Amino acid sequence: MFWIRPAICLLLFLSAVTFAQEIPPGTVVPIMLSSDLNSKKDGPGKRIDGKVMQDVSLISGQVSKGARVSGHVVSVIKPGASGSNVVLRFDNIQDRGRSIRWTAALLALASLTSVSDAQSPINNTGTSKDAPELWVTRQVGGDIVNREQHLAGSPGGAVGTWLDGSSVMIKLTPNPDVGCPDGPAYRSPQAVWIFSSAACGAYGFKDLVIVSSGAEGPAGEITLGSSENVNVRGGSGWLLVTVAGQ
Repeated sequence: MFWIRPAICLLLFLSAVTFAQEIPPGTVVPIMLSSDLNSKKDGPGKRIDGKVMQDVSLISGQVSKGARVSGHVVSVIKPGASGSNVVLRFDNIQDRGRSIRWTAALLALASLTSVSDAQSPINNTGTSKDAPELWVTRQVGGDIVNREQHLAGSPGGAVGTWLDGSSVMIKLTPNPDVGCPDGPAYRSPQAVWIFSSAACGAYGFKDLVIVSSGAEGPAGEITLGSSENVNVRGGSGWLLVTVAGQ
């Protein structure tokens, strides 16, 4: 029976590793959702999948660009006289063999078209077409990125850094009037991918609103609403912030 003690030690070690892999509240994680969301077609329990679009630094290590994100639909109200909504939550990140428990709230959501626009140059002249490192681009929400100078800037004065590709680090600006109040996410520069420092709400959709961000109870339950049909195509961008789970 001498094997029992080593087995117990192994279980305790694995539990500690799993706990250490949790992402601290206030950490922003930008993702692209590969799944569609449609209140006409979807139902509770539908799995949703996506991937992290920029390396996210943690106190110990990082969440890597390309890490797989999963979640599920909690409930759906089909389109009717009062509109429709979809409630969803994100549960897990798979990163290089690690399984990371995750509870996230939604700061901003961008349509497939808005994501594409943010990754296209607005200085469409000369060699800028052929040299992405010379592009000037406009983030979702209005910030300007000058890749040649490795700078990102907002109309409100926030200044950040373009790293490479579509990776941007910048300190977020609270936007309480439209649902993004101050909090831990606004204390230091964050990985925002194609989003602006003050991005908050839904961008590029005809008729879609964030009814509940998931920041408050039930923690992590994000509600999207529409007066017609909630319809979010795969390829949409999500600026998510980690919250304490319940």
